[in-house]
Amino acid sequence: MDDPQPVTPRGSFWQRRVVAPIVAQLTQGVTPQKIALTLALGLVCGIFPFVGFTTLLCFGVAYALRLNQPIIHVINQLLWPVQLPLIAVYVKAGARLYGTDVLTFNVQEITRLFWASQSEFWARFGMMGVYALTAWLITVPVIAGLAHYATLPALRKLASARPGQA
Repeated sequence: MDDPQPVTPRGSFWQRRVVAPIVAQLTQGVTPQKIALTLALGLVCGIFPFVGFTTLLCFGVAYALRLNQPIIHVINQLLWPVQLPLIAVYVKAGARLYGTDVLTFNVQEITRLFWASQSEFWARFGMMGVYALTAWLITVPVIAGLAHYATLPALRKLASARPGQA
């Protein structure tokens, strides 16, 4: 008897987890414009400067705009290593916009204070959230626009290569 060949996943992680689902959507009739919008909004939601809220934000945006939930969440999950350092960048940029200095802090101090005293936590670090949110809101249109228009030509080309697609 022949031994069955072990099943090996085809393609790289990127190919299997990002490209293949997008191609599958194109073959099901989702327009390249809608996928480009999903990718762009997944990007900006994935770098939202508050840890733990990106999934909810992605869900809400995709639901409200009738975007593809799996694609937006894949992009969101791929961005967590980028999100963490960007939080500090957004806090510093926002503080600069408000003309103030950023408080020095460390993660252990923030965590301890968050669980020990909510009122003290918000009194000491609440403005940092305002700084980060402000800077993020300013960058959202630029990042989303660039991502949308950067991915749209490739998606259109991919869709036109598929039979029966526009």
